Amino acid sequence: MKLLPSRRRSAAPPGGELVGPARVDPRTKTLTKRLRPGEIAVIDHVDIDRVSAEALVACKPAAVLNAATSTSGRYPNLGPDILVSAGIPLVDDLGPDVMTLREGRTLRIDGGSVYDGDRLVAEGVLQTEQTVATDQAAAREGLSVQLESFAANTMDYLRRERDLLLDGVGVPDIVTEIDGRQVLIVVRGYHYKEDLVTLRPYIREYRPVLVGVDGGADAILEAGWTPDLIVGDMDSVSDRALRCGAEIVVHAYRDGRAPGLARVDQLGVPHIVFPATGTSEDVAMLLADDKGAELIVAVGTHATLVEFLDKGRAGMASTFLTRLRVGSKLVDAKGVSRLYRNRISNLQLTLLVLAGLLALGVALASTTAGQTLIGLTGARWDDFVYWLGSLFGGTP
Repeated sequence: MKLLPSRRRSAAPPGGELVGPARVDPRTKTLTKRLRPGEIAVIDHVDIDRVSAEALVACKPAAVLNAATSTSGRYPNLGPDILVSAGIPLVDDLGPDVMTLREGRTLRIDGGSVYDGDRLVAEGVLQTEQTVATDQAAAREGLSVQLESFAANTMDYLRRERDLLLDGVGVPDIVTEIDGRQVLIVVRGYHYKEDLVTLRPYIREYRPVLVGVDGGADAILEAGWTPDLIVGDMDSVSDRALRCGAEIVVHAYRDGRAPGLARVDQLGVPHIVFPATGTSEDVAMLLADDKGAELIVAVGTHATLVEFLDKGRAGMASTFLTRLRVGSKLVDAKGVSRLYRNRISNLQLTLLVLAGLLALGVALASTTAGQTLIGLTGARWDDFVYWLGSLFGGTP
């Protein structure tokens, strides 16, 4: 298997071929929950986005086999470059036959060919830094079409959810007290782990309402806190998070269907349903805004046009309008961390400690008791120095 040198590591063995057990799932975010280092990820993911690619890289697979095209040309998605830059072989456009592979079967990859034993299963394209760059350049040429589609989806969402956006019609009542408090909404998106680490001082001081959007609830638990509210369709949140005592809001479609409802019913967890078009992070923001949040701090949410397109679905148009709706209250986590950590610098803290020690020394020297204490301390120090000199064979 001929691979170009990677910037980080190479997964290919010296023999040139790559061998490993298969983990098969058409949904990348489901697969990453059970993918182990050295295994071969088999997915069916058109336009691999950044979040999915970073989740795959964190699992350290031997290779990624994609039944679909990792870059369709609709827009310059970020996922393929992340995988290739991490030194993970990416074989693209293998077709539907590769998804019929049995879980755990040992696969052999030679270039763009995938074998199950001696049987050729599928042939695709082995991606390199050059092929990814070429695909990205071609995708940028068609970006205007995606912008027009994004704008059309935005207007369609505005027509269908006008009452919800403008007047909050349909927002359910919740038990969690939000009015007048700050709210921290956590989504398992871009750099959510790093943002949570930098926001630790903010969370300790301000005690915001912690809202986890699906898997974001697990991120809050992993960081050492307990979410107050969990919002989402419950497809990527753990049973542990659902049972942690947080209030559960199940995101449903406008027609009343709620795929996550059966799961929370099975767990016996109390919940309420919020029917709304759009994404679960939109629902969390609208809920916090409607219930009187003073400030909404977003971790891992989508903030730029590239991130909206990289999400890869028309529903992201709702996020754009939701941000406009709550814009006066919404702050990105990175902005909060930069402002917060600069309030007291390390130099200022050091000077404050030194000034305190100096003031303490002056106060002691000005009193009889303090002078006696300083004299005793000096005598003890002389005894200690004398003892050290004797220990090492001499006297000072």
